[in-house]
Amino acid sequence: MRKLRVSLTDACNYSCFYCMPSSAIFTPKGLLLEPDEYGRLCKALVDVGIEEIRLTGGEPTVRPEFRKIIEALDALPLRRRGITSNGHLLERHLDFLKDHGWYNLNISLDSLDPGRFDTITGGGDFLTVMASIEKASALGFRVKINTVVMQGVNEDELTDFATWSALTGIEVRFLEYMRIGPNLGRHADRFFSADEMLTRLMLDFNLTSVPAEYDSTALLFKTDCGARLGIIASESKAFCGTCSRLRLSSTGILRACLMSPGGKSIRHTPRSELAGAFEEVMSMKPIKHPEHNPQPMFALGG
Repeated sequence: MRKLRVSLTDACNYSCFYCMPSSAIFTPKGLLLEPDEYGRLCKALVDVGIEEIRLTGGEPTVRPEFRKIIEALDALPLRRRGITSNGHLLERHLDFLKDHGWYNLNISLDSLDPGRFDTITGGGDFLTVMASIEKASALGFRVKINTVVMQGVNEDELTDFATWSALTGIEVRFLEYMRIGPNLGRHADRFFSADEMLTRLMLDFNLTSVPAEYDSTALLFKTDCGARLGIIASESKAFCGTCSRLRLSSTGILRACLMSPGGKSIRHTPRSELAGAFEEVMSMKPIKHPEHNPQPMFALGG
């Protein structure tokens, strides 16, 4: 295990229908990990092998202590530091993030059509998100776009995203719709497989496979016109056998898998016992893809 996803909050300022139920109740502020707790727990996990940390939410930038948490992780000897964000509040933090070495940004963007984007996100601001993406790219951040592809919702935009990638030089990663949360009953209607994505893309582009790290979650491709694309086939081509990720929740629960609801609270675990807790969570790592997870995505640090 060398990669850690760290949730700063389960709250979000967007309401994407595949992630956020209308009745969502967020964790009270007083129960969230404090910046120094993030520093202590992440250091302990780095000591037992974690090399990369990605901050997630909900939406990490809505956390008032966002910058203090970044500073609490400054001293960690990490190979890579990253953030997953919806981009709405990101632009104001870009100079700060660059100064602190957080160069890797994954930004959610499920449509290039402002009206459709508004519908998917429950009122998100397309122009604000695009401004964050463009500024981050101009400042030299390694930006990747995460697009959840859904049948009957946005699968007709695959070609548009590939063309946009070629024009901007920004990598786009297409994600399969997962069996997680309140919309499990709509999965069959909305699921659009990796093979279907490839078939659709190959109607307009010549795709060349690109080598990826052994534990990469994405199948990577490039096109003759310069697009850089990835497909994360978490449902149809599960990568459990090479998964190197653990997840730390905003309340201090260490989880072995996004699809598994179990985990172990390490918030008050003495430092001398953290290695043992780490091993306990490791034993929860599934070797086969779990069928589904009824917990909503926002609560899992997705």
